[in-house]
Amino acid sequence: MPQTGRSRPSGAAMARRADRAAHRFLDVKSDALLNRSARLSSLSPARAGLRRVDKPFSPAAAYFHAANRRLAAIDKAVARRIKALQAGSKSDLRCRLLQLALVEREVDRARRAFGLFFEVFAQRGTAFAPSLAAHDAIARDCYRAVLHDEAGILQLPILMPITYMEHGYSPATMRRGVTLKRLLGEKNPFPLIRVPWDRDRPWQATFLHEVAHNLQADLGVWDETKQAVIRRLGGTGLSPRLQTIWARWHKEIFADLVAILLGGPTAAYGLAEFLAHPPAKVTIFKDGAVHPVGYIRVLILAEMLRRMGFLGDAARLDKIWRKLYSAKAASRLPDDLHASTRKIVPVIVDEIAYQPRRMLAQRGLADIIRFSRADQARIVDGAGDFLSGRVPDLPPRWMIGAARLAMARGGDAAKIGTALVRALALNAARDRDVILKHTQTAADKMVAAPGRTKPARRRAPSLNWAA
Repeated sequence: MPQTGRSRPSGAAMARRADRAAHRFLDVKSDALLNRSARLSSLSPARAGLRRVDKPFSPAAAYFHAANRRLAAIDKAVARRIKALQAGSKSDLRCRLLQLALVEREVDRARRAFGLFFEVFAQRGTAFAPSLAAHDAIARDCYRAVLHDEAGILQLPILMPITYMEHGYSPATMRRGVTLKRLLGEKNPFPLIRVPWDRDRPWQATFLHEVAHNLQADLGVWDETKQAVIRRLGGTGLSPRLQTIWARWHKEIFADLVAILLGGPTAAYGLAEFLAHPPAKVTIFKDGAVHPVGYIRVLILAEMLRRMGFLGDAARLDKIWRKLYSAKAASRLPDDLHASTRKIVPVIVDEIAYQPRRMLAQRGLADIIRFSRADQARIVDGAGDFLSGRVPDLPPRWMIGAARLAMARGGDAAKIGTALVRALALNAARDRDVILKHTQTAADKMVAAPGRTKPARRRAPSLNWAA
């Protein structure tokens, strides 16, 4: 009898149908990935949730351009992977799954980069925005101290550090151009300085330390200083082990010394205050650590004050520190390291701060960033202004010391902090576009990889502000 109804498809036909269904399934996944990537390809003030009222506290347009260049480069990588996927074999499902995994890796990079930039920019629409703008003003002023050098040792134009808030005990920085683990190796297009939530009032000398790390990188003296320190230690007669320890500390000592050149004696006291903990913490030695032992670190600060001519402040800080941490406490240090301190501290300060560097036009740091007794007198007078209810007319980097000194003299920390933030935020609003003039092209150069072709054209994000 003839069969009724449709005949059952053969095994080969069923396999082809299943294969087509699997490929369509993967096509939908690839389209979704491309769409997700497109949503992460640009940021604007409006998209970050910033309003017109937030504009005075926001980073200038050059930072958005730099972020968008980085995001567009990642987006281009996603599109390239998708194109390779579409052009590949339509029969090898395993190969397509592997290619999709590479696409997802690029989308993950985009998500992480977008998230970092969004976090930094969106905070300028919160109650912390004035404090962040105030910190920006201080960072710019620190760079301005170097920009005034007649030799032009800092190449312009340049995107200066901007700040954002995050958890953590102390401020920290991510320098320009470094690869970041949180971004899967993506390079940072401009310096970022993290400020802990409880340190939002800009009277912390540790902030100057973080700006100094960025100056060290942007001045190009990182490796030159390291090699100079290694050579100098080689002539001291120290054991190779001790030479390695002191040399490993070079970049943190550099940042401390520059912070004092930027802020004067009050910066040294502020750093010492940050380092003041129970003896077990201050005198602990960790082999391989990049930060000097806290006990030794403050002795280095005092030596820097001596070299700068502030003998009274140096003696006072040294006396306070040795009173807090007796010889018995210091005995927790390795004997040879403790014994080397008296000889090596003056050597290390001299080498890092006072010896000429090729990248500084054969001058020392103290020649580039000058701080005099007259500058300190202005800071002292500024403290008096704060105590009298006035805001002193000082460069932003010196306002930190004036505020701290005013509080040490019994000033109301809340009132001083409010006045300080307001004044510095206004400063940031006034000079944000002047200081960053012509930096859009600099941002483009810094974030575009050599030899990279132009990404596929997409509509450029508007940098207009939300109403």
